[in-house]
Amino acid sequence: MQTENRLFDDLSKLLNGAAGTLAGMGREAEASARARAKEWIGGLDFVSRDEFEAVKAMAAAARDEADALRARLDELEAAKGGR
Repeated sequence: MQTENRLFDDLSKLLNGAAGTLAGMGREAEASARARAKEWIGGLDFVSRDEFEAVKAMAAAARDEADALRARLDELEAAKGGR
């Protein structure tokens, strides 16, 4: 009976070791895949969210300024044409 317990003990140790090894391999594969994806995406010249928001704000300000200048030009043309 004692040999059966030892056999089961050894088998459980073997399975626990294999499970730990497989879990470690899984974590390593995931980390490697993440690193490759970051490297690939980094080479595609994407902009960061902060850069995008900054350019978006600059474009909105430029559009507002152009609208204001257009309104001023229309007023000046109307005043010139009214004489």
